[in-house]
Amino acid sequence: MHNNKMKKTLFFATLASVSMAMLLSCSTGDKEGFKTTDNGLHYKMLKVNKDAQAVQDGDMLVGRLEVKFDTVTVFSNIDDPTQSTRILQVLPSFDGDIYEGLLMMHVGDEAMFDVEMDSLASHVEMSQLPPFYEHGKGMKIHYHLIIDDIVPASELAQEQNNYMEEMKRLQGSEAERIAEYVKANNITAKPNANGVYIIVNKKGNGQRVAAGTEVSMNYTGRLLDGTIFDSSREKDAREGNIYAAGRPYEPLTYQVGKMPLIPGWEEGVMGQTAGSRLTLIIPSAMAYGSQSVGGVIPPYSPLVFDIEILSVATK
Repeated sequence: MHNNKMKKTLFFATLASVSMAMLLSCSTGDKEGFKTTDNGLHYKMLKVNKDAQAVQDGDMLVGRLEVKFDTVTVFSNIDDPTQSTRILQVLPSFDGDIYEGLLMMHVGDEAMFDVEMDSLASHVEMSQLPPFYEHGKGMKIHYHLIIDDIVPASELAQEQNNYMEEMKRLQGSEAERIAEYVKANNITAKPNANGVYIIVNKKGNGQRVAAGTEVSMNYTGRLLDGTIFDSSREKDAREGNIYAAGRPYEPLTYQVGKMPLIPGWEEGVMGQTAGSRLTLIIPSAMAYGSQSVGGVIPPYSPLVFDIEILSVATK
């Protein structure tokens, strides 16, 4: 229901393109067995399989990764082979990043890379850096990487083409899917100008929802196939197998206009009265659009909300 992206990402840096000759050139050794390339990347090869498949530009690496900002570990699955997953794509960014080091590697290789945080700082937003970062202090980002497999760039391109075709299919079929749902559920209400169906199952006689009022509501959100993806009601959460023991199941209370909600929700409850029970059918254009949310809401998904407006109060 909240209009924010639920994305799970690995933070990593990449660097500008260099020739193979530059990739293989390095200065004298650093402390602890690290070497340094001409571009300033500090690296240490822990395991090398020269006869295995080599990393190429644009490949997706499958394996395990540990990332530290100076001494603080921000991500690690390095010690668990069962957690091998797609970790990063080999793309250029700036001199001194891990791009050239990755191009030295093969399937089965293990390596460590140190990237100067000052170099990264000039290529990213400050919000992407840890709060303890200080320019000029010699801080580094430490990467420990094991490559278990490689998805070639050509295969990634085909995956992207397939994905785009699927997105077109989902977008193109959405109106038909909504129409089928409306027909199957004998819904006679008509959609508003933005395609939102507002079905008033019970009309309350309390104060109307308006900008600035404080409202309290119970709700359950479903996909068209009935899959429950969110609920303020414990009973519905258990029914939908989404119950979370640490979450308080209680009415959602917020001030209208002060909380980021999907447009279809705000449009559907505006003007409704306390005591009302509503069903909203919200097209994806008024929800999350092309986003995939939380691994539960696919792209171009219409949403169905059952809402009970418990109270409305003027602030």
